[in-house]
Amino acid sequence: MYRPVSFVETDLTALDALIERDNFITLVTVRDGSPVVSHLPVLYRRDGDRIELHGHWARPNPQARHAGPATVIVHGPHAYVSPSWYPDKEAAARVPTWNYAVAHLQGTLELFDDEISLFELVDGLSRQHEASVGQSWRFEPDRDDHRVQLRGIIGFRFHVDTAALKFKLSQNHPVANRRSVADQLQQQAREASRDVAVLMRARTPLED
Repeated sequence: MYRPVSFVETDLTALDALIERDNFITLVTVRDGSPVVSHLPVLYRRDGDRIELHGHWARPNPQARHAGPATVIVHGPHAYVSPSWYPDKEAAARVPTWNYAVAHLQGTLELFDDEISLFELVDGLSRQHEASVGQSWRFEPDRDDHRVQLRGIIGFRFHVDTAALKFKLSQNHPVANRRSVADQLQQQAREASRDVAVLMRARTPLED
């Protein structure tokens, strides 16, 4: 990932926040010279610099046999930035751009399909997401019709070796431009645009 120095983020709590906001990741592996891509919800665990993601594929997914090197993309909020929002738009001949936050994780996939580990994974994911929608469905391991569903999936643990975070938040602009962009994004209808404004206010000086 191309990361100009101005946009490099090294604080792993920023990665925590991206995953908490949206734990639906893009998982990329390569086989026979071609990329293979899946989009999956994951459970996230970090202890200091040690990071793991846990998730699963449908068993017929070809990627479910891809143990080994992989890349995970964590998608943060993003927003279009109009040059009309810059106070120096004419003097500096400003052009449109895009502000965003994203993380690329490099590491190794470890596969598993034992019933206990799959149950713990499905239980963890369902507890997290059922709570987010105000519901209470639970996987019931004592029910044969629930347990049989586990045969249709293969789980993975993704052990992260390196984490590259890019927070492009107008850091390369004068303070007046950053302040104006954050104000304009805060007024947009898209939630993601407002989220970018929050990141800008938290991570870049908006006062002279």
